Amino acid sequence: MKTQPIDIVELQDELEKLHSASFGWALSCCRRDHAEAEEVLQTVYLKILEGKAKFRGESSLKTWLFAVIRKTAIGEYRKKLLRNLVFIGGLEKRDGATPLVDAPGAAFEKSEIQKQFRAALAKLPPRQREVLHLAFYEDMSLSEAAVIMGISIGSARQHYERGKKHLREWLNKTETENGIV
Repeated sequence: MKTQPIDIVELQDELEKLHSASFGWALSCCRRDHAEAEEVLQTVYLKILEGKAKFRGESSLKTWLFAVIRKTAIGEYRKKLLRNLVFIGGLEKRDGATPLVDAPGAAFEKSEIQKQFRAALAKLPPRQREVLHLAFYEDMSLSEAAVIMGISIGSARQHYERGKKHLREWLNKTETENGIV
């Protein structure tokens, strides 16, 4: 079954609608580094506009876009590692990131509970963290997460369940240590 290619104007409209969620996913893929997430997302948009990444209609546009973001983030991370290995002598030192203007939800993100949750999430292995981000923050099904991550649905379920278990254990331990329970 061959699908009709999506019109460029329609594609741009859809990308604009998905931008906020796409940036959130890019942040997750880039270990919460805002500058890196912005660069990855810009690279993704360029890939799409230049025709290097083509939507074929085999999944939803959001699922396809998130897969492109994930693959681009992984590729950029590998390039960065390679550059750091080549320039071990400190030729390419990165100066401190400039603070970004707080988003409307920034006050909530800075709350103590959110900090604890993010810390617990950051301690999870990458695949567990990714599947939980897609399920919780992006409201995706496990089958959509599996497509984005390039793994089977069974593997996605396993990472999801293990991730939830580890989060629960870590958060319970933190509450006990802080005398909340």
